[in-house]
Amino acid sequence: MIDLFTLITYVIIVLGFVFIPGPATLLTVARATTSGTKVGIVTGAGIAAGDVVHTFMAIVGISAVIATSAMLFNIIKYLGAAYLVFLGIRAILEKTPAQVSSGALPITAAQAFRQAVLAEVLNPKTALFFLAFLPQFVRPENGSVMLQLAILGLVFVLLGLLSTVVFAVTAGRLGTFLRRNPTVLRWQGKVVGTIYCAVGARLALQER
Repeated sequence: MIDLFTLITYVIIVLGFVFIPGPATLLTVARATTSGTKVGIVTGAGIAAGDVVHTFMAIVGISAVIATSAMLFNIIKYLGAAYLVFLGIRAILEKTPAQVSSGALPITAAQAFRQAVLAEVLNPKTALFFLAFLPQFVRPENGSVMLQLAILGLVFVLLGLLSTVVFAVTAGRLGTFLRRNPTVLRWQGKVVGTIYCAVGARLALQER
């Protein structure tokens, strides 16, 4: 079992990571602003689910394969980047509802969850982060290494989910106000699409 001092240190460092705006934050805020708080929170849940997959990969060593195989890393990286750019282009081309009262939203919660899971799983940088970061807080003398990795990974997932919920609630409230403006309604898809394309391009340009 992880000792208390190590766990507290880990939590403080992770809180610093998850509350610094990054790709996950941008995706969550974009969804919450255009589709409401619920969709933003579900997007955050999808990202958390993707991080659970990365935790499992780190535990069983699949991430190590990605770390040592340049070809596999690039394949996953470009797949993830292409998927984000695809989402961005689709958001730019889609027509947004003329009025919020129509009840139509740019995306459903189920769609947002699936897209967030896939986008996070296809981010090899996250896989490498888990592989490089988690072992630094593992102490063999504290017992099962796999159990410690699982606990550290789940703590990261929960804190990450907390941060995306906070961002989603804030952005969702702002989005409700902004969507009352017809000009915002006409441009929201283009703004969100541009964010997705930018995040996809950033992922494609990342080095190992």
